[in-house]
Amino acid sequence: MVQEKVLRSCGTHDGSFHADEVTACALLLLFDLIDRDKIVRTREGSLLNQCEYVCDVGGIYDQSVKRFDHHQVEYRGHLSSAGMILLYLKVQGIIDNDLYSFFNRSLISGIDAHDNGQVEKREGVCTISEVISNYMSIEYSASKDELRKAFDSALDFVFGHLKRLKQRYEYIKSCREEVAKCMEKKEDVLIFEHSMPWIDSFFELGGEKHPAQFVVMPSGNHWKLRGIPPNSQMRMRVRKPLPAEWAGLLEGDLLKVCGIPGAIFCHKGRFISVWRTKEDALKALDYTLKVRS
Repeated sequence: MVQEKVLRSCGTHDGSFHADEVTACALLLLFDLIDRDKIVRTREGSLLNQCEYVCDVGGIYDQSVKRFDHHQVEYRGHLSSAGMILLYLKVQGIIDNDLYSFFNRSLISGIDAHDNGQVEKREGVCTISEVISNYMSIEYSASKDELRKAFDSALDFVFGHLKRLKQRYEYIKSCREEVAKCMEKKEDVLIFEHSMPWIDSFFELGGEKHPAQFVVMPSGNHWKLRGIPPNSQMRMRVRKPLPAEWAGLLEGDLLKVCGIPGAIFCHKGRFISVWRTKEDALKALDYTLKVRS
């Protein structure tokens, strides 16, 4: 007799948990494919067979039957259950390739790498996989109920993080057309009349080959002049640094050096400076473009 599956349910293993299956469940929740109260933590085959989705347990990777395990010898790929679910969402047309890529580079590929032992521990660096693991009960003798509560807390955290990432992606995408329009001018500077995310869209639209060296835009009640990175990976570097004599100076000291009344601050790394008005920021831009370092 074939067991009838419980729709909108998800099975994953019990005991200790890791970032990949917590994130897999959170992705399914985020895109409304499962119900929170139908997440089952077990290794019992008969119970898993009743679940519509099964993640990180069961020894099967087959999207057609909604099974997403990566532990079996037969699977030679680099994905964990988190990456498998993200790919499933794309294949099913639930998310497009752009959102898939955003989630992957923002979070999921790192979780996959960590779960598959491809990330080395670095002193002082805490990955999101390690943050999620810290939700585990501290006592090794924790009861099943205590582990379930810990899992649920970790799930809340990851779901909230994914939700904010999605909202951030949607905001970035809503500003993309404005970035593209500004890039069409092929000038040394991108000038935006309101504060907005620009860097992701800039490089996705071919920014590596664009001549712009600086961005001018509002920053709170002030305006900022920021250097543009050479590419999307080297975001703390710039194509042209701000003047060397400005490095680390504040207000009056910066004013003495540059002669621009609206001077507020220049980072010692010479990648960003802040000015009182747009006109001040444009004067700072003109000054910077005229100096060699």
